[in-house]
Amino acid sequence: MPVTPDNDNVPDEPLVFIIIGKAYEADGDDEGIDIHVMLRAPDDDTAVREALNALAEEGFLQADLDQIGTLTDIPDEEPHASAYQGALEGEVAIIRFA
Repeated sequence: MPVTPDNDNVPDEPLVFIIIGKAYEADGDDEGIDIHVMLRAPDDDTAVREALNALAEEGFLQADLDQIGTLTDIPDEEPHASAYQGALEGEVAIIRFA
């Protein structure tokens, strides 16, 4: 029987990512809106793709994603605590800072 090596670097469950950036709702919108996107994904490439798709669905024409990271603990403060819970349930949470 073949044995598949166990790779400790691969998580058993999808990770909760937070992506920080700026999104633009209209052409020529120089200001943009600061955003945090929280979602569950198996890897960072998938997280970026799903975040961009969710932003497009919300009407954003363009986004500059500056940072990506994973969350290991539940955030203490709102709106990030609710967004984290939503991400665990499979939602893509977009937090806008206006």
